Amino acid sequence: MAAKKILFLTGDFAEDYETMVPFQAMLMLGHTVHAVCPGKKSGDTIKTAIHDFEGDQTYTEKPGHLFALNASFDDVSPGDYDALMIAGGRAPEYLRLNDKVIACVRHFAEAGKPVAAVCHGAQLLAAADVIRGKRISAYPACAPEVKLAGGEYADIAVTDAVTDGQFVTAPAWPAHPAWLAQFVKLLGTEIRL
Repeated sequence: MAAKKILFLTGDFAEDYETMVPFQAMLMLGHTVHAVCPGKKSGDTIKTAIHDFEGDQTYTEKPGHLFALNASFDDVSPGDYDALMIAGGRAPEYLRLNDKVIACVRHFAEAGKPVAAVCHGAQLLAAADVIRGKRISAYPACAPEVKLAGGEYADIAVTDAVTDGQFVTAPAWPAHPAWLAQFVKLLGTEIRL
């Protein structure tokens, strides 16, 4: 397996598990992962939020960990990366307003490179207009955005993920085993025990 270079888009109030776990998992597999956030530099931190499912109509939110970025958004070039990962939580809400972020997402989509998005990460895919005709999962509150962007919303269990072409998507962090396994397969990463 050749190690891949992955660009990891995150931001303030991204979901804690959806930031920490995928970042660490890809590093554990030997891939190079650059975590970036617009307006922040390598070494800066973002605040994360822990979203839990406690029987309410939506998730509850508690303060998460500080997550240190290891690259500067303004210094990265999407063409230097093999794949894109997008953290969920509230970060995609404001990241989708950044034209450079949208151009970055479009680069990966147009180049046919693997793109993994979890939870509200689908908001970035919808805003970049790259999911027409694609089956995309997301946190259920993002279903209207997926549909308005021409995607087919995949209403799957919170522990499942879906792959459609280059896109691997999931509803929330409980899907990490399925989501990460499908992304790793798309990357061509082989794990031997």
